[in-house]
Amino acid sequence: MKNPLEKVDLKNLSPSELVEFLGTFGKERYRSIQILRWFYQKGVESFDEMTNLSKRFRHELHQVSFISTLQPLHIEQAWDGTKKYLFRLEDGNRIESVLIPDKKRLTLCLSTQVGCALGCRFCLTGKMGLKRNLTTSEILNQILAVRKILLARESITNIVLMGMGEPLANYQNTLKAIELMHHPDAFKFSSRRITLSTVGLLPELERLAKEKISFRLAISLNATDEETRSQMMPINRLYPLKKILALCKIFLLHPRTRITFEYVMVAGINDSSLDAKRLLRLLRGIPSKVNLIPLNEAPGIPFKKPLEEKVKQFQEILMEGGLTAIVRMSKGREISAACGQLQGKSSDGRAQIWGQNQNIDF
Repeated sequence: MKNPLEKVDLKNLSPSELVEFLGTFGKERYRSIQILRWFYQKGVESFDEMTNLSKRFRHELHQVSFISTLQPLHIEQAWDGTKKYLFRLEDGNRIESVLIPDKKRLTLCLSTQVGCALGCRFCLTGKMGLKRNLTTSEILNQILAVRKILLARESITNIVLMGMGEPLANYQNTLKAIELMHHPDAFKFSSRRITLSTVGLLPELERLAKEKISFRLAISLNATDEETRSQMMPINRLYPLKKILALCKIFLLHPRTRITFEYVMVAGINDSSLDAKRLLRLLRGIPSKVNLIPLNEAPGIPFKKPLEEKVKQFQEILMEGGLTAIVRMSKGREISAACGQLQGKSSDGRAQIWGQNQNIDF
């Protein structure tokens, strides 16, 4: 049971929850709009900055609630402009976000969990296990913290939830965060500019299929047969490939919207011409496109990167079969910000392993 004296982190509240919260002490609905705009459009970090609210109202808010923030402990920049941000959470856990420049886009990759329980063998995150879910405010504060230190001419154009953790394993907090990313009185990101990446947790995907979603969906496929996918992604034994793809065929998508299938290519495992042809058959009937991601080799990953000609041949087979297939080369490799290479340092200097950042285009 919640302690009635415990202050509420207002950034953990959805727009409707904020209305309800303010209503408990007699405040009008429009006050929630004012607060949303102060938080997510103006980026204020104290009630005193909310100058269109009365001093009495600000005092009342201060008595029962607070405004959480994140400050980067460390920032690294790669030669290609990719930036990696290390954040320390209130409980001492650490997460990272990655800012990826690409032509006219500036994409921010967010974490949704501290660690991950799924143990995909091509990603270092699973080696640390799952520490905990991030709160809604911890997800959103990554955006606010990065945005605060951008140059005046820069602005984040795209959001991808594919850093540390499995977003759908933190369903409620992730969906609430996305609602605020999309909300016209909060961040105002277009639904076409927000992408959630999942390994395909079937119960959560089935739940998602019944909801009105305001984002693009990406599914990590990474193999074309059950045995290989189970070898690479143990979760496949619980939620097999055939069931995920069957659901994708009946998923209600917005017009002109496609599901993106991520395919991490591994030498000698899933990079053959036979795999490419099988992938064409598997995705038949699903509005889709494929991101081919050559594996980033790293200590602790028992796989090798495929040859460049193998990747090109695989892509050509898909494109000749009518699929949009794009090869995504990860950025920020020399600062450990590329696919599967995110890592921070604990206070005693030991390396801690973080998420699977994928540099992809949506």
